[in-house]
Amino acid sequence: MAGVKRSGRSQVAQWIYPGDWLLLAGGFALVAGLALHAPAPADRVLIKQAGRTFAEASLRLNRIIAVPGPLGTTEVEIRDGRVRVKADPGPRQLCVNQGWLKAGEAAICLPNRVSVELGRAAYDSLNY
Repeated sequence: MAGVKRSGRSQVAQWIYPGDWLLLAGGFALVAGLALHAPAPADRVLIKQAGRTFAEASLRLNRIIAVPGPLGTTEVEIRDGRVRVKADPGPRQLCVNQGWLKAGEAAICLPNRVSVELGRAAYDSLNY
């Protein structure tokens, strides 16, 4: 066969240049770095009423927490490790429509002055 030059490299390796390998390695390093810094799953919910802590609860127990406010009672539901505002007397129902919260998210029911924050418990060596 005249004109066909064979080398020891596979056909894929012939099309990838050293700079491409460097780019692939950088991409893998970026993905690994993002995976290591991903937020940890939430395990606590903090419920505030008028800026003061009303309750801090674990997500392990299923329950409904009733939070009194100036318009009525806001119901916060904890079920299967998730949390949401189940009912609120506010006229727009924005916090109810927000649905189940994800780690780091918060639902704020402004007319009733209730906020629900989902996060991780913070322990320090002095208070633990």
